[in-house]
Amino acid sequence: MNVDPVIMNLATALGIGLLIGGEREHRKGQGTLQTAAGIRTFTLASLAGAISITVGGELVLAITMIGVMALTALAYWRTNEDDPGLTTEVSLVLVLLLGSLSMRQPELAAGLAVATTVLLASRGTLHNFTQKVLTKTEIRDALVFASATLVILPLLPNRSMGPYDAFNLYKIWLVVVLVMAISAFGYIALRSLGARFGLPIAGLASGFISSTATIGAMGARAAQSPHIRTAAIAGAALSTVATFVQMIAVVGTTSIETLHTLLIPFVYAGIAAAAYGGVFTFLAMREKTESEPQPGRAFDFTKALLFAAALSFIMFASAVLREHFGGTGVIIAAALAGIVDAHAAAISVASLVATGKMSAADALIPILAGISTNTISKMIFAVASGGSSFALRVVPGLILVVLAAWAKVFE
Repeated sequence: MNVDPVIMNLATALGIGLLIGGEREHRKGQGTLQTAAGIRTFTLASLAGAISITVGGELVLAITMIGVMALTALAYWRTNEDDPGLTTEVSLVLVLLLGSLSMRQPELAAGLAVATTVLLASRGTLHNFTQKVLTKTEIRDALVFASATLVILPLLPNRSMGPYDAFNLYKIWLVVVLVMAISAFGYIALRSLGARFGLPIAGLASGFISSTATIGAMGARAAQSPHIRTAAIAGAALSTVATFVQMIAVVGTTSIETLHTLLIPFVYAGIAAAAYGGVFTFLAMREKTESEPQPGRAFDFTKALLFAAALSFIMFASAVLREHFGGTGVIIAAALAGIVDAHAAAISVASLVATGKMSAADALIPILAGISTNTISKMIFAVASGGSSFALRVVPGLILVVLAAWAKVFE
Protein backbone atom coordinates (compact mmCIF):
# COMPACT_ATOMS: atom_id res chain seq x y z
CA MET A 1 0.00 0.00 0.00
CA ASN A 2 1.53 3.30 -1.14
CA VAL A 3 0.99 6.28 1.12
CA ASP A 4 0.62 9.72 -0.44
CA PRO A 5 3.93 11.63 0.06
CA VAL A 6 1.96 14.72 1.06
CA ILE A 7 0.37 12.80 3.93
CA MET A 8 3.78 11.54 5.04
CA ASN A 9 5.25 15.03 4.95
CA LEU A 10 2.31 16.41 6.93
CA ALA A 11 2.89 13.67 9.46
CA THR A 12 6.52 14.78 9.69
CA ALA A 13 5.40 18.35 10.31
CA LEU A 14 3.00 17.10 12.99
CA GLY A 15 5.80 15.13 14.64
CA ILE A 16 8.12 18.15 14.57
CA GLY A 17 5.54 20.28 16.36
CA LEU A 18 4.84 17.62 18.96
CA LEU A 19 8.55 16.99 19.57
CA ILE A 20 9.66 20.58 20.09
CA GLY A 21 6.33 21.57 21.65
CA GLY A 22 6.61 18.77 24.18
CA GLU A 23 9.97 20.04 25.32
CA ARG A 24 8.65 23.62 25.55
CA GLU A 25 5.57 22.43 27.47
CA HIS A 26 7.92 20.94 30.04
CA ARG A 27 9.66 24.33 30.36
CA LYS A 28 6.47 26.36 30.19
CA GLY A 29 6.47 27.39 33.84
CA GLN A 30 3.57 28.57 35.93
CA GLY A 31 2.01 31.78 37.14
CA THR A 32 3.40 35.08 35.88
CA LEU A 33 6.42 33.34 34.37
CA GLN A 34 4.31 30.98 32.27
CA THR A 35 4.99 31.26 28.54
CA ALA A 36 2.12 31.55 26.08
CA ALA A 37 3.21 28.73 23.75
CA GLY A 38 3.04 25.06 24.64
CA ILE A 39 2.72 21.75 22.87
CA ARG A 40 -0.54 22.61 21.11
CA THR A 41 0.69 26.00 19.86
CA PHE A 42 3.94 24.54 18.53
CA THR A 43 2.11 21.70 16.78
CA LEU A 44 -0.34 24.07 15.15
CA ALA A 45 2.49 26.40 14.06
CA SER A 46 4.31 23.50 12.39
CA LEU A 47 1.15 22.41 10.57
CA ALA A 48 0.48 26.03 9.58
CA GLY A 49 3.90 26.24 7.94
CA ALA A 50 3.37 22.95 6.12
CA ILE A 51 -0.09 23.85 4.84
CA SER A 52 0.99 27.39 3.83
CA ILE A 53 3.84 26.19 1.63
CA THR A 54 1.55 23.52 0.12
CA VAL A 55 -1.41 25.78 -0.62
CA GLY A 56 0.25 28.99 -1.76
CA GLY A 57 4.01 28.58 -1.79
CA GLU A 58 6.45 31.13 -0.43
CA LEU A 59 3.99 34.05 -0.58
CA VAL A 60 1.41 32.44 1.70
CA LEU A 61 4.20 31.19 3.97
CA ALA A 62 5.54 34.74 4.30
CA ILE A 63 2.07 36.05 5.21
CA THR A 64 1.64 33.28 7.78
CA MET A 65 5.10 34.01 9.16
CA ILE A 66 4.26 37.71 9.63
CA GLY A 67 1.05 36.79 11.44
CA VAL A 68 2.76 34.30 13.74
CA MET A 69 5.56 36.75 14.53
CA ALA A 70 3.04 39.48 15.38
CA LEU A 71 1.09 37.16 17.69
CA THR A 72 4.35 35.96 19.24
CA ALA A 73 5.50 39.52 19.93
CA LEU A 74 2.13 40.39 21.50
CA ALA A 75 2.17 37.29 23.67
CA TYR A 76 5.72 38.01 24.80
CA TRP A 77 4.82 41.60 25.73
CA ARG A 78 1.79 40.47 27.75
CA THR A 79 3.20 37.47 29.62
CA ASN A 80 6.97 37.88 29.95
CA GLU A 81 7.57 41.26 31.54
CA ASP A 82 9.66 39.63 34.28
CA ASP A 83 11.53 37.24 31.97
CA PRO A 84 13.55 38.76 29.10
CA GLY A 85 14.24 35.36 27.51
CA LEU A 86 13.20 34.86 23.88
CA THR A 87 13.92 31.15 23.49
CA THR A 88 10.30 29.98 23.27
CA GLU A 89 9.31 32.77 20.91
CA VAL A 90 12.23 32.16 18.55
CA SER A 91 11.57 28.41 18.71
CA LEU A 92 7.96 28.98 17.66
CA VAL A 93 9.05 30.85 14.53
CA LEU A 94 11.63 28.14 13.81
CA VAL A 95 8.98 25.43 14.12
CA LEU A 96 6.87 27.23 11.52
CA LEU A 97 9.82 27.17 9.11
CA LEU A 98 10.59 23.53 9.88
CA GLY A 99 6.98 22.63 9.20
CA SER A 100 7.22 24.25 5.77
CA LEU A 101 10.56 22.58 5.10
CA SER A 102 9.10 19.16 5.91
CA MET A 103 6.93 19.39 2.78
CA ARG A 104 10.00 19.52 0.54
CA GLN A 105 12.86 17.99 2.51
CA PRO A 106 11.28 15.96 5.34
CA GLU A 107 14.49 14.17 6.33
CA LEU A 108 16.38 17.45 6.76
CA ALA A 109 13.47 19.02 8.65
CA ALA A 110 13.21 16.05 11.01
CA GLY A 111 16.96 16.08 11.68
CA LEU A 112 16.94 19.79 12.43
CA ALA A 113 13.96 19.30 14.74
CA VAL A 114 15.80 16.67 16.73
CA ALA A 115 18.90 18.89 16.95
CA THR A 116 16.74 21.82 18.07
CA THR A 117 15.08 19.72 20.78
CA VAL A 118 18.44 18.53 22.07
CA LEU A 119 19.67 22.12 22.16
CA LEU A 120 16.58 23.29 24.05
CA ALA A 121 16.71 20.41 26.51
CA SER A 122 20.42 21.08 27.22
CA ARG A 123 19.72 24.53 28.63
CA GLY A 124 21.09 23.87 32.11
CA THR A 125 24.20 22.09 30.87
CA LEU A 126 25.01 24.75 28.28
CA HIS A 127 24.45 27.64 30.71
CA ASN A 128 26.63 26.00 33.34
CA PHE A 129 29.34 25.27 30.80
CA THR A 130 29.47 28.78 29.35
CA GLN A 131 29.09 30.63 32.65
CA LYS A 132 31.09 28.46 35.08
CA VAL A 133 33.44 26.29 33.02
CA LEU A 134 34.53 28.47 30.09
CA THR A 135 36.69 31.48 30.88
CA LYS A 136 36.82 34.76 28.97
CA THR A 137 40.24 33.78 27.64
CA GLU A 138 38.90 30.48 26.30
CA ILE A 139 35.98 32.21 24.62
CA ARG A 140 38.38 34.69 23.02
CA ASP A 141 40.55 31.82 21.78
CA ALA A 142 37.46 30.14 20.31
CA LEU A 143 36.61 33.33 18.42
CA VAL A 144 40.17 33.62 17.10
CA PHE A 145 40.08 30.01 15.91
CA ALA A 146 36.68 30.47 14.27
CA SER A 147 37.91 33.59 12.46
CA ALA A 148 41.08 31.85 11.27
CA THR A 149 39.15 28.80 10.04
CA LEU A 150 35.87 30.18 8.71
CA VAL A 151 36.87 33.68 7.57
CA ILE A 152 40.56 33.80 6.60
CA LEU A 153 41.23 30.26 5.32
CA PRO A 154 38.49 30.18 2.61
CA LEU A 155 39.73 33.54 1.24
CA LEU A 156 43.33 32.41 0.62
CA PRO A 157 44.35 31.13 -2.83
CA ASN A 158 45.22 27.44 -2.99
CA ARG A 159 48.00 27.67 -5.59
CA SER A 160 51.75 28.05 -5.75
CA MET A 161 53.15 31.55 -5.99
CA GLY A 162 56.20 33.68 -5.22
CA PRO A 163 59.86 32.91 -5.96
CA TYR A 164 60.28 29.43 -7.42
CA ASP A 165 56.50 28.97 -6.88
CA ALA A 166 57.50 27.96 -3.37
CA PHE A 167 54.62 29.40 -1.37
CA ASN A 168 51.03 28.26 -1.08
CA LEU A 169 49.18 30.66 1.23
CA TYR A 170 46.28 28.26 1.76
CA LYS A 171 48.54 25.42 2.92
CA ILE A 172 50.64 27.75 5.06
CA TRP A 173 47.58 29.12 6.85
CA LEU A 174 46.20 25.57 7.12
CA VAL A 175 49.24 24.80 9.28
CA VAL A 176 48.25 27.69 11.56
CA VAL A 177 44.74 26.24 11.85
CA LEU A 178 46.05 22.71 12.45
CA VAL A 179 48.44 23.84 15.17
CA MET A 180 45.68 25.78 16.93
CA ALA A 181 43.23 22.88 16.61
CA ILE A 182 45.69 20.31 17.92
CA SER A 183 46.74 22.58 20.75
CA ALA A 184 43.08 23.17 21.65
CA PHE A 185 42.43 19.41 21.55
CA GLY A 186 45.36 18.88 23.88
CA TYR A 187 44.04 21.64 26.14
CA ILE A 188 40.62 19.99 26.33
CA ALA A 189 42.24 16.64 27.13
CA LEU A 190 44.40 18.38 29.72
CA ARG A 191 41.39 19.91 31.46
CA SER A 192 39.32 16.75 31.19
CA LEU A 193 41.86 14.04 32.05
CA GLY A 194 44.76 15.95 33.59
CA ALA A 195 48.24 16.32 32.16
CA ARG A 196 49.44 12.80 32.93
CA PHE A 197 46.76 11.12 30.84
CA GLY A 198 45.37 13.86 28.63
CA LEU A 199 48.46 15.03 26.76
CA PRO A 200 49.81 11.58 25.79
CA ILE A 201 46.37 10.54 24.54
CA ALA A 202 45.93 13.83 22.69
CA GLY A 203 49.40 13.53 21.15
CA LEU A 204 48.76 10.03 19.82
CA ALA A 205 45.35 10.96 18.40
CA SER A 206 46.52 14.26 16.92
CA GLY A 207 49.45 12.54 15.24
CA PHE A 208 46.99 11.09 12.74
CA ILE A 209 46.23 14.67 11.67
CA SER A 210 49.80 15.92 11.60
CA SER A 211 52.68 14.65 13.70
CA THR A 212 54.78 17.70 12.86
CA ALA A 213 52.05 20.11 13.93
CA THR A 214 51.41 18.02 17.04
CA ILE A 215 55.04 18.30 18.08
CA GLY A 216 54.83 22.05 17.59
CA ALA A 217 51.62 22.27 19.62
CA MET A 218 53.02 20.12 22.43
CA GLY A 219 56.15 22.26 22.49
CA ALA A 220 54.06 25.39 22.85
CA ARG A 221 52.11 23.72 25.67
CA ALA A 222 55.34 22.77 27.44
CA ALA A 223 56.74 26.29 27.08
CA GLN A 224 53.53 27.76 28.44
CA SER A 225 53.30 25.34 31.41
CA PRO A 226 56.72 23.90 32.31
CA HIS A 227 55.23 21.72 35.06
CA ILE A 228 53.56 19.52 32.39
CA ARG A 229 56.62 19.36 30.11
CA THR A 230 57.12 15.60 30.59
CA ALA A 231 53.55 14.82 29.58
CA ALA A 232 53.88 17.11 26.56
CA ILE A 233 57.07 15.30 25.53
CA ALA A 234 55.20 12.01 25.81
CA GLY A 235 52.46 13.37 23.55
CA ALA A 236 55.02 14.62 21.01
CA ALA A 237 56.80 11.27 20.93
CA LEU A 238 53.61 9.24 20.64
CA SER A 239 52.44 11.38 17.73
CA THR A 240 55.22 9.79 15.68
CA VAL A 241 53.61 6.38 16.21
CA ALA A 242 50.67 7.64 14.18
CA THR A 243 53.05 8.61 11.36
CA PHE A 244 54.07 5.01 10.78
CA VAL A 245 50.59 3.60 11.25
CA GLN A 246 49.51 5.94 8.47
CA MET A 247 52.57 4.98 6.42
CA ILE A 248 51.53 1.34 6.52
CA ALA A 249 48.01 2.29 5.46
CA VAL A 250 48.85 4.64 2.58
CA VAL A 251 51.74 2.61 1.16
CA GLY A 252 49.76 -0.62 1.43
CA THR A 253 46.85 0.99 -0.38
CA THR A 254 49.11 2.32 -3.15
CA SER A 255 51.38 -0.70 -3.62
CA ILE A 256 51.23 -3.83 -1.50
CA GLU A 257 54.59 -4.92 -2.95
CA THR A 258 56.21 -1.74 -1.62
CA LEU A 259 54.64 -2.33 1.78
CA HIS A 260 56.20 -5.80 1.95
CA THR A 261 59.61 -4.17 1.44
CA LEU A 262 59.04 -1.32 3.90
CA LEU A 263 56.97 -3.15 6.53
CA ILE A 264 59.92 -4.06 8.77
CA PRO A 265 61.38 -0.51 8.80
CA PHE A 266 57.92 0.91 9.54
CA VAL A 267 57.37 -1.54 12.38
CA TYR A 268 60.83 -0.94 13.83
CA ALA A 269 60.30 2.83 13.75
CA GLY A 270 56.80 2.57 15.24
CA ILE A 271 58.05 0.39 18.08
CA ALA A 272 60.89 2.82 18.79
CA ALA A 273 58.46 5.75 18.87
CA ALA A 274 56.03 3.88 21.11
CA ALA A 275 58.81 2.83 23.49
CA TYR A 276 60.26 6.34 23.73
CA GLY A 277 56.84 7.86 24.23
CA GLY A 278 55.97 5.15 26.72
CA VAL A 279 58.98 6.02 28.87
CA PHE A 280 57.95 9.65 29.14
CA THR A 281 54.32 8.66 29.71
CA PHE A 282 55.47 6.53 32.64
CA LEU A 283 57.58 9.40 33.97
CA ALA A 284 54.66 11.81 33.59
CA MET A 285 52.36 9.49 35.54
CA ARG A 286 54.84 9.40 38.41
CA GLU A 287 55.09 13.17 38.62
CA LYS A 288 52.94 15.09 41.05
CA THR A 289 50.80 17.51 39.09
CA GLU A 290 47.86 19.66 39.99
CA SER A 291 44.74 17.56 40.63
CA GLU A 292 42.59 20.24 38.98
CA PRO A 293 44.26 21.72 35.88
CA GLN A 294 43.95 25.49 35.94
CA PRO A 295 42.26 27.29 33.04
CA GLY A 296 44.65 28.95 30.64
CA ARG A 297 45.10 29.47 26.91
CA ALA A 298 43.75 26.88 24.49
CA PHE A 299 46.57 27.77 22.09
CA ASP A 300 49.25 30.36 21.46
CA PHE A 301 48.41 32.21 18.23
CA THR A 302 51.88 33.73 18.00
CA LYS A 303 53.46 30.28 18.17
CA ALA A 304 51.13 29.06 15.44
CA LEU A 305 52.30 31.92 13.22
CA LEU A 306 55.92 31.00 13.94
CA PHE A 307 55.19 27.42 12.83
CA ALA A 308 53.76 28.77 9.60
CA ALA A 309 56.86 30.89 9.10
CA ALA A 310 59.05 27.83 9.66
CA LEU A 311 57.03 25.86 7.12
CA SER A 312 57.34 28.71 4.63
CA PHE A 313 61.12 28.65 5.02
CA ILE A 314 61.18 24.88 4.55
CA MET A 315 59.02 25.12 1.42
CA PHE A 316 61.27 27.84 0.00
CA ALA A 317 64.44 25.88 0.75
CA SER A 318 62.94 22.80 -0.87
CA ALA A 319 62.02 24.76 -4.00
CA VAL A 320 65.52 26.24 -4.26
CA LEU A 321 67.13 22.80 -3.95
CA ARG A 322 64.79 21.39 -6.57
CA GLU A 323 65.58 24.26 -8.94
CA HIS A 324 69.36 23.91 -8.65
CA PHE A 325 69.73 20.15 -8.30
CA GLY A 326 66.73 19.01 -10.30
CA GLY A 327 64.00 16.55 -9.37
CA THR A 328 64.97 13.76 -11.73
CA GLY A 329 66.57 11.65 -9.04
CA VAL A 330 63.89 9.73 -7.15
CA ILE A 331 65.86 9.92 -3.90
CA ILE A 332 66.32 13.69 -4.17
CA ALA A 333 62.66 14.18 -5.12
CA ALA A 334 61.42 12.04 -2.24
CA ALA A 335 63.74 13.75 0.21
CA LEU A 336 62.54 17.19 -0.88
CA ALA A 337 58.89 16.14 -0.71
CA GLY A 338 59.46 14.59 2.70
CA ILE A 339 60.53 17.96 4.12
CA VAL A 340 56.88 18.99 4.01
CA ASP A 341 55.03 15.65 4.08
CA ALA A 342 56.55 12.19 4.48
CA HIS A 343 53.32 10.50 3.42
CA ALA A 344 53.25 12.35 0.10
CA ALA A 345 56.82 11.25 -0.60
CA ALA A 346 55.99 7.64 0.22
CA ILE A 347 52.86 7.64 -1.94
CA SER A 348 54.70 9.11 -4.93
CA VAL A 349 57.42 6.46 -4.76
CA ALA A 350 54.94 3.63 -4.16
CA SER A 351 53.00 4.83 -7.21
CA LEU A 352 56.11 4.35 -9.35
CA VAL A 353 56.32 0.77 -8.10
CA ALA A 354 52.62 0.19 -8.75
CA THR A 355 52.99 1.36 -12.37
CA GLY A 356 56.09 -0.75 -12.97
CA LYS A 357 58.51 2.18 -13.26
CA MET A 358 60.53 1.08 -10.24
CA SER A 359 61.11 -2.12 -8.32
CA ALA A 360 59.94 -2.45 -4.73
CA ALA A 361 63.53 -2.95 -3.56
CA ASP A 362 64.57 0.34 -5.13
CA ALA A 363 61.76 2.13 -3.27
CA LEU A 364 63.33 1.49 0.14
CA ILE A 365 65.96 4.26 0.09
CA PRO A 366 63.78 7.06 -1.37
CA ILE A 367 60.96 6.49 1.13
CA LEU A 368 63.37 6.36 4.06
CA ALA A 369 65.00 9.55 2.74
CA GLY A 370 61.60 11.25 2.81
CA ILE A 371 61.04 10.08 6.38
CA SER A 372 64.46 11.39 7.38
CA THR A 373 63.96 14.87 5.95
CA ASN A 374 60.50 15.00 7.51
CA THR A 375 62.14 14.23 10.83
CA ILE A 376 64.38 17.26 10.34
CA SER A 377 61.21 19.37 9.98
CA LYS A 378 59.91 17.90 13.24
CA MET A 379 63.17 18.79 14.95
CA ILE A 380 62.90 22.38 13.74
CA PHE A 381 59.36 22.60 15.09
CA ALA A 382 60.43 21.11 18.41
CA VAL A 383 63.16 23.70 18.86
CA ALA A 384 61.04 26.62 17.66
CA SER A 385 58.05 25.78 19.82
CA GLY A 386 59.28 24.30 23.06
CA GLY A 387 62.75 25.71 23.46
CA SER A 388 65.91 23.85 24.44
CA SER A 389 64.47 21.92 27.41
CA PHE A 390 61.71 20.44 25.28
CA ALA A 391 63.85 19.87 22.19
CA LEU A 392 66.67 18.15 24.09
CA ARG A 393 64.20 15.48 25.16
CA VAL A 394 62.18 15.16 21.95
CA VAL A 395 64.97 15.26 19.35
CA PRO A 396 66.80 12.14 20.67
CA GLY A 397 63.56 10.21 20.32
CA LEU A 398 63.14 11.41 16.74
CA ILE A 399 66.71 10.38 15.94
CA LEU A 400 66.08 6.98 17.53
CA VAL A 401 63.01 6.49 15.35
CA VAL A 402 64.91 7.35 12.15
CA LEU A 403 67.78 5.01 13.07
CA ALA A 404 65.27 2.22 13.74
CA ALA A 405 63.75 2.80 10.30
CA TRP A 406 67.18 2.63 8.63
CA ALA A 407 68.29 -0.40 10.66
CA LYS A 408 66.97 -2.82 8.04
CA VAL A 409 69.22 -1.24 5.40
CA PHE A 410 72.39 -1.79 7.41
CA GLU A 411 71.66 -5.33 8.58
